[in-house]
Amino acid sequence: MFEIERRLEEKGIARRDIIASAMELYVPHGIGAEEAAGRLDAKIGKAFEDPNVSSLLLGAILLEDELYWRRKNSEIADDPVFLLSDEIIGMAIAEVIGGTYARFEFTRYDQKKPGILGKLGPFLDDAVAGLIAGCTSRLYSESM
Repeated sequence: MFEIERRLEEKGIARRDIIASAMELYVPHGIGAEEAAGRLDAKIGKAFEDPNVSSLLLGAILLEDELYWRRKNSEIADDPVFLLSDEIIGMAIAEVIGGTYARFEFTRYDQKKPGILGKLGPFLDDAVAGLIAGCTSRLYSESM
């Protein structure tokens, strides 16, 4: 939906990099890492088809372009504490995909910023962290 995977790729965010970032904090739940990565790939693909997830990711892309890249000298250039909309987008994506538990998973990825998350601006790092958190939380719930 909204060609979201292509739009993320244009920003240097490939699906394989999202999966690799997710797997950096993977906690084994009865399935091996290779199988978990495969299941996670499928969940991410399904999430890209959800209009709610895709629209929130698109919002993060547009906000990052407008408020971060076009205004490199702005007050949000260093992702200040008072900027909350990026966190809200990330948590919303996580919860749409994985429910309430995903909010806690979001915090793990948001704080550690593994892989590609550490290279993104304030909106996309949280949006992609939310995508990962929702999908990993769902994976963990289904593996119980």
